[in-house]
Amino acid sequence: MDEEYDVIVLGTGLKECILSGLLSVDGLKVLHMDRNDYYGGESTSLNLIQLWKRFRGDDKPPPHLGASRDYNIDMNPKFIMANGNLVRVLIHTDVTKYLYFKAVDGSYVFNKGKVHKVPANDMEALKSPLMGLFEKRRARKFFIYVQNYNESDPKTHEGMDLTRVTTKELIAKYGLDDNTIDFIGHALALHSDDRYLAEPALDTVKRMKLYAESLARFQGGSPYIYPLYGLGELPQAFARLSAVYGGTYMLNKPECKVEFDEEGKVVGVTSEGETAKCKKVVCDPSYLPGKVRKVGRVARAIAIMSHPIPSTDDSHSVQIILPQKQLGRKSDMYLFCCSYTHNVAPKGKFIAFVSTEAETDQPAIELKPGIDLLGPVDEIFFDIYDRYEPVNEPTLDNCFISTVSLLSGVINICAIC
Repeated sequence: MDEEYDVIVLGTGLKECILSGLLSVDGLKVLHMDRNDYYGGESTSLNLIQLWKRFRGDDKPPPHLGASRDYNIDMNPKFIMANGNLVRVLIHTDVTKYLYFKAVDGSYVFNKGKVHKVPANDMEALKSPLMGLFEKRRARKFFIYVQNYNESDPKTHEGMDLTRVTTKELIAKYGLDDNTIDFIGHALALHSDDRYLAEPALDTVKRMKLYAESLARFQGGSPYIYPLYGLGELPQAFARLSAVYGGTYMLNKPECKVEFDEEGKVVGVTSEGETAKCKKVVCDPSYLPGKVRKVGRVARAIAIMSHPIPSTDDSHSVQIILPQKQLGRKSDMYLFCCSYTHNVAPKGKFIAFVSTEAETDQPAIELKPGIDLLGPVDEIFFDIYDRYEPVNEPTLDNCFISTVSLLSGVINICAIC
């Protein structure tokens, strides 16, 4: 371990493993360490016995749930946009040879107490029960504008500069009502709160176009894909990529201490009395707690079920977004469900996650609107996690700290930001 590296990566979460793989491909000498004896960090997948140990201590899972080894329960489940940046990275780096993906069955939104399929283009908008007849016509015009919009072709802009016009101003031009704005902003553009309305409209239009392009890519019922055996396969795939290009991996390395010189720049990492020198460190917030701040908490429920979620056309994999206004909250709630068709549970079993930014200390009460949509559950677990963001200046200390979001949802437009 007493060598010098270009970069030392601490933690084997998804973002850390993606960066480790890409840096190795780029020719840098990379050492990747983790205090745990498994890959994935907060993005790991657990079997049934591991899940019980994490949430129920010494209790054993009941036999009727099936074999423990048949479960791959992601601790940070997120669907992947089929035409997003992460898929491009997977293809560019050839990581796809280590993974198998399957399309997700459905994308839904909660509106006025009911679950509805998300319309993604002008034709689906005309059939959607989310809107009345006249609203459908207005929405169709807006969808056509978004589909035709080309940032480099002013003829498609209809006289609007979307780097200056706010999303609220753009939508106002088409006279759409609040319910329509709700599902456009949250279920198509995948914003987690309403701040986007006061921001330039270009980002929202790009997000909507990505949704439609991703939906068209695999001709499925949603714009999402998901790895067989769960998202925990992704960190391991990028770890393999890094190793192929010369990256060195060390798991189960306790007390990884980042070392600094007199000027505050990183010079290496010490573990078990050995120090590896480096020029830069990439890590998750837990390795440099003095350089991050708590910015929120995530309330989360994990449910094991024996049926698909009601009102989703018996979809075996699905996402339901519950926009903040529909619940009287400050941020959205996400409902994620996957099943044996993605090899994350035994045949006949479904794994559902309900998550949101915590606004109270009572996750069971706070998550009730999402849990009520699940129907009967075999088992359910509740938890609250802190969320952190870096406060350091990487140009001064050469420490690059990832942000960790434990919200279920989508690995969105940027894969590693």
